[in-house]
Amino acid sequence: MRAVFNFGVALLLTIWLSITAWADEGMWLLDQLETLNWKSLKKRGLHLDPSDVRRLKDAVVIIDGGTGAFVSAKGLVLTNHHVAYGALQRVSSPDVNYLEEGFRAKNMSEEIPIPGYEVLVTRTFRDITAEVRSAVREDMSPAERFKALQNRKQEIEEREEAKEEGLQARVVEMYSGMTYYLFIYERFQDVRLVYAPPRRIGDYGGDIDNWMWPRHAGDFAFLRVYATKEGKPTLYSDTNVPYQPRVYLPISTEGVKEGDFTFILGYPGITYRYRTSYSVDYHINVNYPFQIEMFQTAIAVLEQEARKDPQTALSLSGFLKGLNNVLKKNQGMLDGFARLNLLEKKRRFETEFLRFLAGDAKLQEEYGTVLDEIRAAYDELCTYASRRNWLGSLRFVGLPNTVYSAYRYAIEKEKPESEREPGFSEKRIQERLKRLEYRNRQYVRSADVALLKAFLKKMAQLPEDQRPEFLNALLRQEAPGHPSSVIDAYVDSLFANSRFKNLLDAADLFRISRAEFETMNDPMIQFAHTYYQAIQPLEEKWKAFVGSITRLRSQYLKALFAWKGKHLYPDANRTLRFTYGEVRGYRPRDAVIYLPKTRLAGVVEKHTGKAPFDAPVKLLDLFNRRDFGSYADPELGDIPVNFLHTTDITGGNSGSPVLNGKGHLIGVAFDGNYEAMTSDYQFSDELTRTISVDVRYILFLLDKFSGATHILNELERVGNPK
Repeated sequence: MRAVFNFGVALLLTIWLSITAWADEGMWLLDQLETLNWKSLKKRGLHLDPSDVRRLKDAVVIIDGGTGAFVSAKGLVLTNHHVAYGALQRVSSPDVNYLEEGFRAKNMSEEIPIPGYEVLVTRTFRDITAEVRSAVREDMSPAERFKALQNRKQEIEEREEAKEEGLQARVVEMYSGMTYYLFIYERFQDVRLVYAPPRRIGDYGGDIDNWMWPRHAGDFAFLRVYATKEGKPTLYSDTNVPYQPRVYLPISTEGVKEGDFTFILGYPGITYRYRTSYSVDYHINVNYPFQIEMFQTAIAVLEQEARKDPQTALSLSGFLKGLNNVLKKNQGMLDGFARLNLLEKKRRFETEFLRFLAGDAKLQEEYGTVLDEIRAAYDELCTYASRRNWLGSLRFVGLPNTVYSAYRYAIEKEKPESEREPGFSEKRIQERLKRLEYRNRQYVRSADVALLKAFLKKMAQLPEDQRPEFLNALLRQEAPGHPSSVIDAYVDSLFANSRFKNLLDAADLFRISRAEFETMNDPMIQFAHTYYQAIQPLEEKWKAFVGSITRLRSQYLKALFAWKGKHLYPDANRTLRFTYGEVRGYRPRDAVIYLPKTRLAGVVEKHTGKAPFDAPVKLLDLFNRRDFGSYADPELGDIPVNFLHTTDITGGNSGSPVLNGKGHLIGVAFDGNYEAMTSDYQFSDELTRTISVDVRYILFLLDKFSGATHILNELERVGNPK
């Protein structure tokens, strides 16, 4: 179809990301399904109606930072190994390391409670735009607008949560604030570990293979949700019983072949498909370079700390894994921006947009200055972004940040609840204190010390007018010829002379008043006060920026609607979405073709005996003996491991169920491909791919590798192997 377009039109359609919704682009809300071309989807292999798809929402859950799905009538959840990574870390020790060795509960009594893990099941969602926007008046400043919207959203969330025990509410903006939705979730807090393969399978290839194709990772795990005998969400109790979900997904044994239709239901995190060139410019030249430098700094510090002893390595492993993942993504973003010349494409698109406005006097009057105003907002942001970014990095430092949070809460407590900053209501603080218990289990004090030193030294490299005054004052004490020595001495003294030794030591601070804070002679509290004075003016500027840019982005989108007259899907915002595609490889560069499926032979080919390519001996033996059972792929003549398909996903989709046209589970999404990291900004039919674990590899590992027959017997399997 594209061959019929001339170059100018083709260029515009390429950069107009979401309006075209070519091929398999789109993260669609479940109340938008009827707007899709359902006849076309059915021709491609979808056998369900929109109502059938919506019914499946009860099977798909939020879990930790990812997604999961119920796969049995007894609350069994299938997700990614890397989504369960924190769970494995929390229940492991150097002597019993489930991260390394994997875990298999032989029966339900052996399933291990996971501290701090929750599963959220979407109960309802609805448009509440009028209620949210009623908090805003035309005469409000941008900062007042920001605060009014945030407070109204928090007010609605807490009102809804108070209606019934075990609920969680989220108010989210769609289309940059054009509309707002309320999502109500059932919040299950008794989650237990059932099965995870060894790291040498679940994380095979490690950071080297991360975001890359071909992949050979068995990135999956099973957890179980428990509830009261009445099926209600509750905290852990040994009297709880397995939750009986309203819907669970059957497992297909038919497998996949190139061209097969697939769809995903999941909870993608965030995309920026409708952002202007000014946003892209900011991310290319300010935000991503900063994040890369910050993550590289933190990783170097934490890796050095992790070498000290096995317990420290275990405690820091989840933090390090997350940092490495985001670092590689940000590097891929910058590479992709350059390769696609995205900034220049955005600018060309905006030139055409302005020409369109110029041809309509009414639209020109209403929206003609919106891009200039967006540019001005970003120009202002860039005057303080570096200082704010590096000050913000200090919030990665656990103990000082916890004391600072308590200090902020003491300040906010002096206000009526309706006037407090979002996140500082009594309910939210109690939730934060509960999370503090779990975070403290992985707390490493020496890593905190090293991180604070490293971040302050990075901040010291900024121009003097970009550094906070407390740091300038500190650096004036520095002895000639000894750069950074004063920072080392300052941080060492800060930690050594404070009575707070870990995160829980600071928990009592959330109970005291601001006046009591001011009388406490502790260096960590003094640092919190100093940090507040440095960061607060910048946070006020940031609120003004967000309040202004949200209004401007909403106007921009209204103008785009007027121009294109098409139906749009909203950017991802961690709400339940439907996306579809087909099994298909891609061509990453000249003369290179990637096939859409990998096999167990590829695991063996990569095996070196050293991490991260150290496949278990038993797995190698199963391959050598060709002991594949009924799980081999007829086309491959081997066990299928991972496959590619053209569904549109991003971070947060990890663990999402991959379904065939009948709604049967055929895989678990776990990654995207490096060449298409910029898909958060621009989807590419040619390059954007989802990488998923083939469910037959999961069944093979449960059966032949682990002998987990009790899990296999719990799964409902449908179809005949091809």
